[in-house]
Amino acid sequence: MNSAIVIGVGPDRGLGAQLATRFAALGMHVFVAGRTQEKLDAVVANIIGSGGKATPVVTDATNEDAVVSLFDQAASAGTVEAAIYNAGNNTPGPIIDMTADYFTQSWQICCFGGFLFGREAIRRMQHAGGTLLFTGASASLRGRAGFGAFNSSKAALRTLAQAMAKECGKDGIHVGHVVVDGAIHGEKIKQRFPDYYEKASDGKMISIEAIVDAFEYLYRQPKTGWSFEVDLRTAVENW
Repeated sequence: MNSAIVIGVGPDRGLGAQLATRFAALGMHVFVAGRTQEKLDAVVANIIGSGGKATPVVTDATNEDAVVSLFDQAASAGTVEAAIYNAGNNTPGPIIDMTADYFTQSWQICCFGGFLFGREAIRRMQHAGGTLLFTGASASLRGRAGFGAFNSSKAALRTLAQAMAKECGKDGIHVGHVVVDGAIHGEKIKQRFPDYYEKASDGKMISIEAIVDAFEYLYRQPKTGWSFEVDLRTAVENW
């Protein structure tokens, strides 16, 4: 059985968890990585309960040794066929009030972590090929007042992913980037912004299932028709 890795997994009704669930349903042993053991265990239990195979791995995406260890574990279970980098939370705030540490942390999680993860995926896939996918955001494509740290770090990740795509295509490694242009209809928004969640529930948030479909679409593309990027938004999003 080939393996897949999804890093940036939180609650079950979150994008990372649903990506792990989908790729397990495709027949892969999924290594479910994130920062909180309890959340990882819950996601893995659901996957196993549905007949899939999954292993939880507490991982700091910005720690080189931890990321290498994650890929070593996945490779020991089978060829790493798919790897998804979903780590990175929004980091809002006006630039004039921003500390250097706050700005650097955003870059560390979004871009540096993406580099570590992508490099290890490429090392494991360079002989057999595979699919390496990154989660992007509105911030990947445009700057916005009040989001300077997030804009710059997500844009850097997108450019890094594009460089990887051009560098590794010849080795049969499909690198893709999914732009999620809007709020995701999931647990994170519901818990952090309950008022917004209630107001936006009627078609104003992007379906998690639709986003997961986009990742699967990129994964299934033949070598004769690869896309680098897919972007998603609701019908009412102002873009």
